[in-house]
Amino acid sequence: MTGGGDMRWYAVQTKPSQEDKAAFNLRRQGYRVYLPKYLRLRRHARKTDRVARPLFSGYLFVAVDAGRQGWRAINSTLGVARLVAAADAPLAVPEGVIEGLRAREDKAGCVRLEPQRHLKSGDTVRITAGAFESFLGLYEGLTESERALVLVDFLGRKMRTLIDPEILAAA
Repeated sequence: MTGGGDMRWYAVQTKPSQEDKAAFNLRRQGYRVYLPKYLRLRRHARKTDRVARPLFSGYLFVAVDAGRQGWRAINSTLGVARLVAAADAPLAVPEGVIEGLRAREDKAGCVRLEPQRHLKSGDTVRITAGAFESFLGLYEGLTESERALVLVDFLGRKMRTLIDPEILAAA
């Protein structure tokens, strides 16, 4: 169902880990669906790769012309928990949000996340995954290859290490 006069985007809460299932079933019913994804670093069995994961875990977006389309059927779609609503009416996503997300997509259709640009040299960071998980360190900056240079206290010695910026959090 494309076109229409008052086509707006609405947030849909999915059942746990059923974003793709909900998107598939909503598309089968003729709805325009947007399930933004990003590339997440995954480590498994000493291998590291990137996998596409939902940007908003447990949510996706559906375009509906509320004047011409029934939106109540969305709530009974397989994989869907509920259409985000208030006072028995769906809440529209603010104008420009979906367009802003789509503008940040790469060629594969994944939203590019800014790698911790808010961190400044000297900031204390916490490592959230990997061999140094839960360690604190001092952020020194990003290298040309977009790796974070972090000074970590390891066994009583200061050690510089390159870390994927996706696994850093401000401490």
